[in-house]
Amino acid sequence: MGKVVVCDHPLIQHKLTYIRDVETKTKDFRQLVDEVAMLMAYEITRDLPLQEVDIRTPVCPTKGKVIAGRMLGLVPILRAGLGMVDGVLRLHPTAKVGHIGLYRDPETLQPVEYYEKLPSDVHERELIVIDPMLATGGSAAAAISLLKKRKCTQIKLMCLIAAPEGIEAVHSEHPDVDIYVAAVDERLNEQGYIVPGLGDAGDRLFGTK
Repeated sequence: MGKVVVCDHPLIQHKLTYIRDVETKTKDFRQLVDEVAMLMAYEITRDLPLQEVDIRTPVCPTKGKVIAGRMLGLVPILRAGLGMVDGVLRLHPTAKVGHIGLYRDPETLQPVEYYEKLPSDVHERELIVIDPMLATGGSAAAAISLLKKRKCTQIKLMCLIAAPEGIEAVHSEHPDVDIYVAAVDERLNEQGYIVPGLGDAGDRLFGTK
């Protein structure tokens, strides 16, 4: 079974408090999400393999370590996932970015796909699927299924906040996928929103209603 990693660094938890706050305006909300994504990227890439290389410092020859193995790919789920991409790219600027467009049908709460654009070598990359909110888990599970149909095998899921129901749904369909979050909240309400959550991440990122 895939693991659930709660990124509980004090800086992440501090910033998450202001992300949740209804008084936080769009500009600050966007910046805070970006900063938390960058901090979470440090944790989610902790197990990237390294290889030794020969270099020369201004003093003498020595050996150093560089990232080896599979290249990184980021796959934000549109549209809210876009708010976390730049933070990860600042640490890993060579990562390629694909996009999957899904929205949740308000009646059935099931994901509906409307867009897909992935790097041609997506199956060769270690992928991070990005969506700020893991609520019912339907969209994340559907995105991961789509990637697996493209022969992708190294997939992680990165979210700001998850509901227990969403974690269970993703792991029931994809037990091999590790989930990285800043917090696991109490539950979903009748409308499928995470409680206490932060509201609609897309609306708060882009100033829409």
